[in-house]
Amino acid sequence: MPINTIIYVLLRTFLVQNALSENTNTTNLSMKIYWRLLSFARPLGKYAIPYFFYTLFYALFNTCNFVLIIPLLRTLFDQGAMLEVVTTPPPFELSVDYLTELLNYWLYCLYGSEYNTMNILVFLAAFVTCSALLSNVFRYLGQRTIENLRINSLQSIRNAVFDNVMGLNLSYFSSARKGDMMSRITSDVQTVRFCIVNTLQVVFREPFLIIGYIVAMVSISWKLSLFSIIYLPLIALIIGRVVKKLRHPALKAQENFGELTSVLDESLTGVKVIKAYGAEGFFRNRFKSINRKYSDISRRMMYRQQMASPMSEFLGIAAAAGLLIFGGTLVLSGNGGLDGSGFIAYIAIFTQITRPMRSFMDAFANINQGIAAGGRVLELLDTKSNITSPKDGGKELTQFSDSIEFRNVRFCYEGDREVLGGINFTVRKGETVALVGPSGGGKSTTSDLIPRFYDVTSGEILIDGTNIKEYNLPSLRKAMGIVSQETILFNDTIENNIRLGNDSATMEEIERAARVANAHDFIVESPEGYQTNVGDRGTKLSGGQRQRLSIARAVLKNPDILILDEATSALDTESEKLVQAALDKLLAGRTSVIIAHRLSTIKNADKIIVIDQGRIAEEGTHNELIERGGIYAKLVALQQVN
Repeated sequence: MPINTIIYVLLRTFLVQNALSENTNTTNLSMKIYWRLLSFARPLGKYAIPYFFYTLFYALFNTCNFVLIIPLLRTLFDQGAMLEVVTTPPPFELSVDYLTELLNYWLYCLYGSEYNTMNILVFLAAFVTCSALLSNVFRYLGQRTIENLRINSLQSIRNAVFDNVMGLNLSYFSSARKGDMMSRITSDVQTVRFCIVNTLQVVFREPFLIIGYIVAMVSISWKLSLFSIIYLPLIALIIGRVVKKLRHPALKAQENFGELTSVLDESLTGVKVIKAYGAEGFFRNRFKSINRKYSDISRRMMYRQQMASPMSEFLGIAAAAGLLIFGGTLVLSGNGGLDGSGFIAYIAIFTQITRPMRSFMDAFANINQGIAAGGRVLELLDTKSNITSPKDGGKELTQFSDSIEFRNVRFCYEGDREVLGGINFTVRKGETVALVGPSGGGKSTTSDLIPRFYDVTSGEILIDGTNIKEYNLPSLRKAMGIVSQETILFNDTIENNIRLGNDSATMEEIERAARVANAHDFIVESPEGYQTNVGDRGTKLSGGQRQRLSIARAVLKNPDILILDEATSALDTESEKLVQAALDKLLAGRTSVIIAHRLSTIKNADKIIVIDQGRIAEEGTHNELIERGGIYAKLVALQQVN
């Protein structure tokens, strides 16, 4: 039977039996989640086959260690049984007598017909030592295989989830909580390991140990084994009832941890604002409240989970006490086919059988916990972007040659009012078009539609006469350079922050871009020059310095189309003039869309479009709009632009 089929049957049987408070649909959903998580361990046979043999030999030698208690005791207290010479191999059978005769045969082969009690003890001690060594060697190899399975599977899951998250459109990030996503990619993925790691354990290791112990117990005394069967289902039943209650608390714990991470991320990101408004107490109380809920749920879950181990140990001791009475009766009566050495070995094995049974139940409990976390991970993995390249790959935008055209473009965010209503304008190749107007009018949204950060609700945007939805998305964005209003720098060196988007650039090209952006001087004055680390989000730099690095990044990319969203908003007056002069040279002959509140920066634009309440209110050059005396003229008057 294929390994996948064995795993599926075992897991489904257990989940069905432990879903007393759940319906069939929930059980089927759990199996689907589990099976999808296990798919990240492919090829499973690469790990399952060697693990099968490692655990088989581990179980064999581990059981052998306990069975050897019988000849050791007989050597010490019933020497005649072990001094009997056996010159031929005995026929195989599952019994203690067969083991005794086999050992006597090996002793005959080793010492001949004359051997004493000391020879037997030395031989048995050496045999037990070798058996214990082999048992632990195979145990180590099995655990090593499991760790390789765990690490490779979690690596695959994290890669898949991160790849999917990076492909989502911006509208998803506008509504999703970043901390919750981080929790799913980190904490939840770590919890998923239980599904993968414990699978091979519940299929191979624990069953092999249990079977090995049961075979040894039956071979010692079938009567005593029949009596002990009463206790084993009792242990499984009680622990199973504890296990089935773990899944829902585990899911709630993962959700609360995601909320906790979100609050932590927001607090650390906005710590300056929090301190400025004296809101430390509010965020402390908020964090403590969520942390208390998470702790309470985790506490209840761990109470139940940890209850299984001491409970099964207690029941094992209680069962052993019952066996002591019944087994003692068989030994003392002399009619049960059981002697003192066999009885002691039986008790030793019985106390050990509760350990793999306990591990078996704990493994299923952890699998349930892993399924709860896995559901959250797969939910993020199944979230797909609605902004993608065409199915056939789309056209390649290799070179921009004509125009960008907005045709009756309308747009609204999901579940929100209309932001743009019927926008029509054209940006010719080589033109600089400025979008101005009151805040909230839709200027930034308009520019975000060009690289398809969002898709239009209706209408279309064309580049060189082709709807941008027909272009290959990476090639579309590769043709554009964007300097956003919010300066984004990464916790890396200045060089690598400028190099973003053009990783093949030489150091000379990077320096040239920095000079254009008026950034070279402050860079060389930094402690390590271009190798200076800018800190988290660029906090080691001033706002103007961060913005100039962002401009240098766009300059280095040397795109056909430039989109500047308040590119000079964070600069002081002197730096603004220097950067604006550099930008004027950069924009010459290049197609540019500029969003600006400082109207002094767009006086020389080929066309100025005034957007008010999602519609084009005015359109023309600076002088034309001044003469018209409309919205633009009023904005100019307010800023005293001459």
